[in-house]
Amino acid sequence: MVKDSLLEFTRRHPDLKYVFFGGKGGVGKTVMAGAAALWYARQGRKTLLASTNPVHSLSALLGQNVFGAERQVGGVPGFYAYEIDTADTIKRSKEEIREKIRWFLKYADIPTESDAFVETATMNPSFEESAMFENMINIMFEDKYDVYVFDTAPTANARRLLGMSRVYSLWVEKMVESRKEAQAMRLALSFRKKQEKDPLMDYLISFRSRIVQANRLLTDASRTAFYFVTLPEALPIAVIRRFIGWFHDFGIPVGGVVVNGVIDPGVISTSTSEFVLNRVLMQQEYLAQIRDLFPDVRAVVPLFETEVQGLRMLERVAQVLFRNSSSA
Repeated sequence: MVKDSLLEFTRRHPDLKYVFFGGKGGVGKTVMAGAAALWYARQGRKTLLASTNPVHSLSALLGQNVFGAERQVGGVPGFYAYEIDTADTIKRSKEEIREKIRWFLKYADIPTESDAFVETATMNPSFEESAMFENMINIMFEDKYDVYVFDTAPTANARRLLGMSRVYSLWVEKMVESRKEAQAMRLALSFRKKQEKDPLMDYLISFRSRIVQANRLLTDASRTAFYFVTLPEALPIAVIRRFIGWFHDFGIPVGGVVVNGVIDPGVISTSTSEFVLNRVLMQQEYLAQIRDLFPDVRAVVPLFETEVQGLRMLERVAQVLFRNSSSA
């Protein structure tokens, strides 16, 4: 099933720097992201494992608190992790928007309170993704690490999160054009005919520059890859089948598919329970379906005899995740 493994794909993309893991909830995204980050750190590359999922589980996975700040993981050199505080991110984003609106109302000589405008700006359904996107981009722009591995929210949220660069691009272009028209009209109606400094335009141009840079990073196939994680089951397969097409449409490079939680048929014996036999049979049917649907399966990770928690188990997952195709 694995013809071009994650290891071989990674070797063919030596400049890969931004690695995302997504998929339906409960398929093992956090575990795969953790194992990949540990593997990169073991290669001598300073690596940040960051979670943009509002329902965090990195701290539980690693067995140490990494919530709200970047912290080194255990005794592994170059391995850092960070659970982004969603509530704090949204709070700070609201404050920033409040300041911008206050400043704009003052600049435009509009005598009204900003609270109603702030509520309107922050009540839209995608505000949380917008705030998390800004936070994620800030982390990427700091450029403190050799590799960034992101554990994303379930795919629908990840789709909105990464799609924000496209949404922002369209919005900011419209805003810049509108502002230019307003400037031209203001100049035409002015007696002084003097071009005045426009802080709002300065902000829009600066913001557009950030979005262009973010879009460039997120669509650069040499530096960015989004891996979809699935179980050999109907619903997770259907989810990633639908969303892989969307990611292609938005120019976000898809690195491939990782299949998780596969029961090894080699463990079957005459004493194997009917329950396990049925699960193995079901998985084999879905594995055949995965083989037909996705030509870029990078790894098949077994269902381990115990849950994956702590560095020792992550090491085991990493060994499977990054093994050669010939041994997969």
